[in-house]
Amino acid sequence: MSNYRAAGPIAEENLRGQAMTLAAAIENAAAQDPSFKSLTGFHPADVAFFAVIDQRGTIRFHSNPDLIGSFADSGDLLPTMRNNVISESRVVLGTGEKAYEFDTPLNIRGELLALRLTLHTYRADAVVRRARLNFAMLVSLLVAGWFLAFVIYRFAEREERHQREMTHREGLARLGEMGAMLAHEIRNPLAGIKGYAQVIEKKPAEERNRRFAQGIVNEVLRLEDLVNDLLAFVRNETPSMTRLDCRGLVTHAVSLVSQEARQLHVAVSIECHEDIPLFGNRDRLVQVLLNLFKNALQAMPDGGALRIKASVSGPSVIITVADSGTGISTEDMARVFEPFYTTKARGTGLGLALCKKIIDEHNGTINLTSRVGEGTSVSINLPLQKGSNSSGSGS
Repeated sequence: MSNYRAAGPIAEENLRGQAMTLAAAIENAAAQDPSFKSLTGFHPADVAFFAVIDQRGTIRFHSNPDLIGSFADSGDLLPTMRNNVISESRVVLGTGEKAYEFDTPLNIRGELLALRLTLHTYRADAVVRRARLNFAMLVSLLVAGWFLAFVIYRFAEREERHQREMTHREGLARLGEMGAMLAHEIRNPLAGIKGYAQVIEKKPAEERNRRFAQGIVNEVLRLEDLVNDLLAFVRNETPSMTRLDCRGLVTHAVSLVSQEARQLHVAVSIECHEDIPLFGNRDRLVQVLLNLFKNALQAMPDGGALRIKASVSGPSVIITVADSGTGISTEDMARVFEPFYTTKARGTGLGLALCKKIIDEHNGTINLTSRVGEGTSVSINLPLQKGSNSSGSGS
């Protein structure tokens, strides 16, 4: 816009400068030759015509020789000659061409004359046309840009709406999958509870009903575990973080599964330095370790080895839980951390998903590697206690 507005004054300034230069050249030639014969061959390309007129209105010189000696209406030139001022204006020639007219006084050897210089304006006006074209192009580009921005915005809005719809549908599908899983998981223990209760109801005094009552308790505990896992998975509050001792945390978690490990003939080994601190929530980290230990024991029904190792690497503690169990297939590896995905007949599919959620809450990472028939290794990366400089590992 600034260039467009300045184009007109710039064009006028160019014409004025060109006219003053030509007028100076004509005045210099006339001063050297008062007969004006030297101006006969003066035909610059930008000059439409020029004339030298005296105070009586006689044309002393004209670029058209046929007009020399004729009379011109010099009324509008008298102020220019008498007041020694310059005037300029835009005029339309007889051919219809728009031109620039420049009047200036001449003092030739004491005689006061007037020079009327008329210039073509197409070169100067090209500046205005170019500025007008550039302005039109920029306006067009601006309009096109706003139109494209509007189109992109509408497209992005539609895409976002489509994504929300897809997410909603996936949520509904996941909810349906979860509902089906929960119905299956809850129905099985309920069927057992119902059967045991019916037997006890018919013959409450029989000795074998003690075993049936224990079955009821086990199935109720299974339902309780399922509900607890669901509540832990959907819980969103930020856990309180405190300083923890890594070896004490691992030892406590191992003590909770040691009896089951002995029954399955699984040898448990712990490799952890005594002075490795952790920064986290004790209950939730114990829950993670318990889930990993139970998964490992379930993968070794015929016995094996469970190795737990903790070491420091830079600003983090790395806890590794490795077993020599059946391993996980490549197809299942891609989905092991998905909620409600399980390959076990009596599993809920929340164990590893809950582990990942808790580790994410602690700004850590969890990774799993496995080979079928060789075992599985889970690596947990957690931040050290703030300000700690502990390093190394031992047994």
